Amino acid sequence: MANKTEITFTSESTAKIADLAKLKVEKKEENYLAKQFNQTLEVIDGLNKLNTQNIPETSQVTGLKNVFREDVVDKKRSLTQKEALSNSKKVHNGFFVVKAVFDSES
Repeated sequence: MANKTEITFTSESTAKIADLAKLKVEKKEENYLAKQFNQTLEVIDGLNKLNTQNIPETSQVTGLKNVFREDVVDKKRSLTQKEALSNSKKVHNGFFVVKAVFDSES
């Protein structure tokens, strides 16, 4: 097992993470979130202390092999392009035309 690196979240590090993620976090929330981050790290640290030497690796536990179906088009449930566009208020070159939905603050 690798050496443990001590990481502690503070309100300042929480504010930095929120800024990087472009999340608005109130000052009063920063301490609360820092406490929750630290509790999460404590749980992870506890898991890292478990002896898993004789435990086989796994990627899933259900025993299912392939739960996907073939990707087949059901023509009875599909519309032609003309049918799909038939009730549209505005069409251009075979596409729906809609108002812009972009947020100008981004």
